[in-house]
Amino acid sequence: MNRIITTKSIDPHINLATEELLFEAHKGDILLFLWQNAHTVVIGRNQNAYRECRTELLFNEGGKLARRSTGGGAVYHDLGNLNFTFIAKADTYDVARQLKVIAKAVQGFGIAAEISGRNDIITEGGAKFSGNAFKKDRTTCMHHGTILIDVDMNRLSRYLVPSKEKLASKGVSSVRARVCNLSSLSGDISVSSMKEALMAEFQREYGEALFTDTDELKLLGLDKAFLRHSSNEWCLGGTRPYDIELTGRLTFGELQLRFTTDQGIITDAQVFSDAMDETFIQKLPKFFIGNSIHLACDSLKAAGGDFNEISSFIADMI
Repeated sequence: MNRIITTKSIDPHINLATEELLFEAHKGDILLFLWQNAHTVVIGRNQNAYRECRTELLFNEGGKLARRSTGGGAVYHDLGNLNFTFIAKADTYDVARQLKVIAKAVQGFGIAAEISGRNDIITEGGAKFSGNAFKKDRTTCMHHGTILIDVDMNRLSRYLVPSKEKLASKGVSSVRARVCNLSSLSGDISVSSMKEALMAEFQREYGEALFTDTDELKLLGLDKAFLRHSSNEWCLGGTRPYDIELTGRLTFGELQLRFTTDQGIITDAQVFSDAMDETFIQKLPKFFIGNSIHLACDSLKAAGGDFNEISSFIADMI
């Protein structure tokens, strides 16, 4: 039976650990998990925390940093934001159908919501209120995202540090100019009313669902998963010394390469990106370590596709 799971937790590390375990244990029909984080910046799987977020300011003001298991860019969460996660087996997973659930729930408040590109839901005027990211393994798929309802935009713009190139690609001058709160478009919408609307729309689309709170679940391994998600090693992904840095914006997103070399051979490669495909980025270091930059470019070019684009990017930079 389809399931809707809610939680009272507002701790990002607990919630992301819970999401991870729900993904790993999923066996049945489609699942919708609804959750919130308090005062948090969440970065993508392959992002450089120090480049994307003013971490010192965030920590000094009592905020938390979290890293999710999916690709994409950094986002700010507070209790004016509602997060959703769809988890399904490959044969029932349908991103278009899942996005429709979100869009129709928002439209129920009289707000014109449109699906834009691969991972955004926007207003009629083009302002983003929902960003989405994706993950899959051999049998299971996950799609999660945000819904900005009444988020503190001052904090959002203070903590997030998107590059000028990224903002230019969106046609805006600041991250704040690119997003909007749904509460500014409808006086009837709140986090609680949006939550109810999502649950109702989910059942209209997929049929009756079983409701469960995480307090009722007995998730094996939650303590261990929490410790990993809350560790500095995972969240900050400590950067290491490097000799060469190459940074640019490619068709799949931003890319930052940091190489440590010894007599022309790359001995360490750090790769950061907001690309939606997190597994693609994790494959890159193997092309570099043990090779010269020129040999690595040849291997990337031979691999084709996005790898070929990276090869051309490096060749132009060096």
